[in-house]
Amino acid sequence: MKTPIYVRNLTEEEQERLKTSLRSKDRFELRRSQIVLASARKETARRIARTLGCDDQTVRNVIKKFNATGLDVLKAGSRRPHNISATFTPEKIERLKDILHQSPRKFGKETSLWTLNLLAEVSFSEKVAERLVSGEAIRITLKRFGISWKRAKHWISSPDPAYLLKKNSVTA
Repeated sequence: MKTPIYVRNLTEEEQERLKTSLRSKDRFELRRSQIVLASARKETARRIARTLGCDDQTVRNVIKKFNATGLDVLKAGSRRPHNISATFTPEKIERLKDILHQSPRKFGKETSLWTLNLLAEVSFSEKVAERLVSGEAIRITLKRFGISWKRAKHWISSPDPAYLLKKNSVTA
């Protein structure tokens, strides 16, 4: 059996702040205060979790965070994941670039202009991505590899044999 984890000894200021938080309308702050105060009474994480109807690992996480940061544990932090797994490897980015150099019509789409969401659909259907991702995920991935979306849209070419001649006469 693991050694029970408890919060460190509370200062009088911390005790007052935690007791005040028990009357808070913010449910996050209230729950955190209940956990810290119960741990200060030497209740185990499993018992606190059972009483409050949460997971015992959640209680342990709160206790560890309180021991590290003090009353900052009462403030809700960002819900953004701490680590983001990359959907596209460098090899898959090359395949994504190859797709961008082709017309969406080659992939059965009724448009000749790429959009982020369209590229996300095609990357999934062509097995470049294991799952359907958002257009924003595509934009972030391209940016991570130094490709701006504006630049990617300019890679579009036309099936018209005189495309380059027409394009150069317009830009010249």
